[in-house]
Amino acid sequence: MSFPGKAPMREAMFYQREENGGVKCFLCPHHCRISPGRSGVCRVRKNIDGRLYSANYGKISSLGLDPIEKKPLYHFYPGSLIFSVGSFGCNFRCKFCQNWQIAQGKEVPTEYVPAEQLVKIAKSQHDNIGIAYTYNEPSIWYEYVIECANLAKKEGLKNVLVTNGFIEKEPLEQLLPYVDAMNIDVKAYTEDFYKNLAFGDLSKVKQTVERAAEACHVEITTLLIPGLNDREEEVEALACWLSSIRRDIPLHLTRYFPNYKMDLPPTPVSTLKKAREIAMRYLDYVYTGNVADEEGNSTYCPRCQEAVIRRYGYRVQMKIRDARCPKCGYEISVVS
Repeated sequence: MSFPGKAPMREAMFYQREENGGVKCFLCPHHCRISPGRSGVCRVRKNIDGRLYSANYGKISSLGLDPIEKKPLYHFYPGSLIFSVGSFGCNFRCKFCQNWQIAQGKEVPTEYVPAEQLVKIAKSQHDNIGIAYTYNEPSIWYEYVIECANLAKKEGLKNVLVTNGFIEKEPLEQLLPYVDAMNIDVKAYTEDFYKNLAFGDLSKVKQTVERAAEACHVEITTLLIPGLNDREEEVEALACWLSSIRRDIPLHLTRYFPNYKMDLPPTPVSTLKKAREIAMRYLDYVYTGNVADEEGNSTYCPRCQEAVIRRYGYRVQMKIRDARCPKCGYEISVVS
């Protein structure tokens, strides 16, 4: 994949010009004030001569055809494939980042792909249902993502965001009409965790989850880190809050492994299983991730507990009939 020409500079949306050549960005809740020649927290929105530009517009660091379950999305076209793309940069600073090479790296190899061409490539992929904007934080790739999502929608492709949910209301509202599904990473259920380990704000992420759940299919992922966000009380509070939005929001509780700047030992499997047990008091669908656990990866009917979707790694065995449990007829919350 190679396209001639240099990636064009695209003026950013959601900012205002200030005195002395400065700008203030309103894409995410950081509201960065950026001096000429400097970039915001995300490293990709840059002040050039008093105007804000998207420095990663059209720049692709990673792409590939993935199982939808890898996002992870378990209730959105189960067993399907989706064309996944990412760029570089992030508006968080998670010390446990799993994709830190592109999210936090200073020099990330990329190739420029025009939006029209990206959609054309996605459409040409065999059995592909759409485009997933993932790998790094897609919201800071905003100008390119909304352009691609608009074009993809017109071509009958689905749009999926795998995101930290740290975005302001206005850009979120403009993007949501093009989005079919989101997996939102809720890092923890305490503000201290967000402040000290992610450089974010839980309340803002919660607002995104609540609004997105009204507009598209939403699933939640929480990476459980020993001693930091895996207390039973915190897991219960997270599940209770999600159930207040919708009881059928799928929650993925995933296993932490040492990465980037964090070297704590991996999460005990017993912790994941106990957390799932607690969360299922409030939610219909709770899964364990980053661990071999057939029970924790399969979908069960909330009424009769029949296994309606079996997952073996990324291999999916569907037993649902017309989105209903084959045993008792209960409607299973799944988009297909």
